[in-house]
Amino acid sequence: MTFLLTFVRFLAIALWVLVLARVLLSWVDPSGRSRLATYIIGFTEPILAPVRRALPSAGTMDWSAFLVLFLLGLLIRSI
Repeated sequence: MTFLLTFVRFLAIALWVLVLARVLLSWVDPSGRSRLATYIIGFTEPILAPVRRALPSAGTMDWSAFLVLFLLGLLIRSI
């Protein structure tokens, strides 16, 4: 059981880092033209898109990444 919890925690931390990289990438390369940006967007979009659709529109601010980071942080701390 400890291996499974450790593995889930590792995946949650890796996903947290990818979402944070996506947020930082939106400041550095907003068009996402680099190869690294393409990979990061490809990994995080399946998680951020449903959250983005579920949240009400907040103008130009996209709160989906913040919400996902918050929920992943809660998951990491609870494991």
